[in-house]
Amino acid sequence: MTTIHHINAGTLQAPGGPVAVCHCLLLEDPAGLALVDAGIGLLDCRDPAGRIDQQIIDIGGFRFDPADTAVRSVEALGFRPGDVTDVLLTHADPDHAGGLADFPHARVHLSAEELAAVGVGHLRYQPAQFAHGPNWQPRPPATRDWFGLPARPVPLGFASEVLLVPLFGHTLGHCGMAVQQGDRWALHVGDAYFLRVELSTDDHPVSALSTARAVDDPNRRATLEQVRRLHRDHADRIDLFGYHDPTELPPGGSSGMTNDPPMTHQ
Repeated sequence: MTTIHHINAGTLQAPGGPVAVCHCLLLEDPAGLALVDAGIGLLDCRDPAGRIDQQIIDIGGFRFDPADTAVRSVEALGFRPGDVTDVLLTHADPDHAGGLADFPHARVHLSAEELAAVGVGHLRYQPAQFAHGPNWQPRPPATRDWFGLPARPVPLGFASEVLLVPLFGHTLGHCGMAVQQGDRWALHVGDAYFLRVELSTDDHPVSALSTARAVDDPNRRATLEQVRRLHRDHADRIDLFGYHDPTELPPGGSSGMTNDPPMTHQ
């Protein structure tokens, strides 16, 4: 079975908001290593304004600490950056994609819809983060059913099946990543919600932020209802968590702990 390491690859604090993390995964398998999201990268830390629009930095409250990068967590776990053969992107926002340049030879898997959005130059994406020429591997629509949602298998050759699960709305091609763990699944929902409280209510200040950051808010809301359904009806099979809520990152997560994130089933 593929081992999941939970790591933090960045910290953000929007003005007046709570501290947020960049909860990435390192998938360890005899066939290789794969990252789920790449977080804030070393080049971002060295040249923030040259890599990310200053307005985005200010609005998001980006913090640039080389210790809080995926590549440093990979090294802390005893691996070499070159051991990471694949990166799976939930989407290409700058706090998710900045670390791609730290793994320049990795294949980068994302939905075909998200890559198309990157290609048309939407303002939310930062071209400097892709200047190294990522080895894009767009995953097209597929017919695989996963708990009532269409899923796209990622051909990693790992012991555990890995799927892109379309959760559109936050961006046009936003996806979750499902990793089989025996008879259970770990589902990284990316930015389908910002805080776990969104699983149980729309009446929370963070909901306004989720709305403001969505490319297609009606679709985002429909996606959130699907995530809520999975949480409500399949908690016995699925452990789900998002990218930004620090309560979902295991204690010491930045050092690559392998235990499941703490789950409060609401």
